Amino acid sequence: MTVKPIPDGYHTVTPWIISRDTARLIDYLKEAFDAEEIARVVGEDGRIGHAEVRIGDSVVMPFDAPSDWPLTPAFLRLYVEDADAAHRRAVAAGGTSVTEVTHLFFGDRIGRVRDPLGNLWWLQTRVEDVSPEEMERRLGDPYWVKAMAYVQGADFFPGAASDPGQ
Repeated sequence: MTVKPIPDGYHTVTPWIISRDTARLIDYLKEAFDAEEIARVVGEDGRIGHAEVRIGDSVVMPFDAPSDWPLTPAFLRLYVEDADAAHRRAVAAGGTSVTEVTHLFFGDRIGRVRDPLGNLWWLQTRVEDVSPEEMERRLGDPYWVKAMAYVQGADFFPGAASDPGQ
């Protein structure tokens, strides 16, 4: 019997999400993104030392950070069927809209939401296939330049000195 080097249900990259309250984060992921918890290891101190959560066809692995670790928000891109609906659902679940869903020059509709623990989620849907030549043309078009300026100018972490997980 041959062992697969990458287990079924996993991809080459599986990100860790370092959290101040992993149980709360998992609850948010379930509500916002229809995530499925597939593993949780709780230490004697009650902290979650390891968890695995499936979102769509991918797995993320959140865990509770030791109290002396700095706040380390994750930046994650989540491709979805409908970025507008996913954005609304993520906000309704307790996230904060960072940018409204916007059509960008490379063919995706993208909106960003900061979850209650401070992680930033790019919610994206490919709505058109754009050739490299068309992308280059669009980068000179004021419409697309304005859209990029909007998303690039977003304040990802207002009041960054505070810890949203506390």
